[in-house]
Amino acid sequence: MKQATIDFRSDTVTCPSKSMLETMFSAPLGDDVFGEDPSVNRLESITAELFGKEAGLFCASGTMTNQIAIKVHTQPGDEVICDKLSHIYQYEGGGIAFNSGCSVRLIEGDRGRITAEQVKVSINPTDIHKPLSTLVSLENTANRGGGSCYDFSEIERIKQVCLQNNMKLHLDGARLFNAIVAKNETPQQYGTVFDSISVCLSKGLGAPVGSVLVGNTAFIQKARRIRKVFGGGMRQAGILAAAGIYALENNITRLKEDHQYANLIAQALLEKDFTGEMLPVETNIIIFEVKGRFTAKQLSEKLKENNIITIAISPTQIRIVVHLDITKEMVEKTIQIIQTL
Repeated sequence: MKQATIDFRSDTVTCPSKSMLETMFSAPLGDDVFGEDPSVNRLESITAELFGKEAGLFCASGTMTNQIAIKVHTQPGDEVICDKLSHIYQYEGGGIAFNSGCSVRLIEGDRGRITAEQVKVSINPTDIHKPLSTLVSLENTANRGGGSCYDFSEIERIKQVCLQNNMKLHLDGARLFNAIVAKNETPQQYGTVFDSISVCLSKGLGAPVGSVLVGNTAFIQKARRIRKVFGGGMRQAGILAAAGIYALENNITRLKEDHQYANLIAQALLEKDFTGEMLPVETNIIIFEVKGRFTAKQLSEKLKENNIITIAISPTQIRIVVHLDITKEMVEKTIQIIQTL
């Protein structure tokens, strides 16, 4: 009998549970472009209220919510400040330039996290030769930082720098709830400091599609127009929004299990001679260096022979991401296989 595949490539590979599917199939529907889909309206309202914001906008992806936010906050020729590993810079197809006509000031942060002092010294002076620094974007947790979490007090200091320099602050919250659970924080804390937040539903929360962008009413009105320009207007999208509602109501607190499982796997890897430097495991992501008798690609292929799928994110590094479709038995099996290598 063929063993079940254990897929650690990303927390985007999750499939809706039976309960989530039942919720989706029974969702009341309407035309969202007309503002008449009750399930979409409810999801937007629930998410905005959760973060203490006035309004929300349901979109097909976190890339879309990030790119819409950047376009609302900036004018062509402006500059966006972010960490060099940020998803908005690394993995959104050059969208900052293509969609918003902005340049980017990259900061060498600590595992994807930047400081208020780094932001301060990166702001361009008032000089016609320089682009206007108008937006700071943070990512929490930081994907390429190994799921690293910001210290909230540092975020507050960054906010003060933004206020002092008439800049907006956006959060790419692709895995924000992982950070909230790991650091024992609340969504309302984030709503008080960020001008806009992209809240992803299709990673650790297990929904099949979608992110919600939250902000004040005027911001979301502009964002809705840009979503239409981007081709992001959806019709009976409530079948997807219902999954997001289910995720927010049922799948947040259980994220701590993913974090615990990631730490167990990390400990097993650290006992092996082929494991080099490993980024601190704060949430559900493990990024480690492969050395000695394997390359990253070879080790990934060796694990795949045992029905464990990982991803070599560089010639020397492998990433493992734990998610809601990874069971305790899968974790135990993974550890057993690692111990045999």
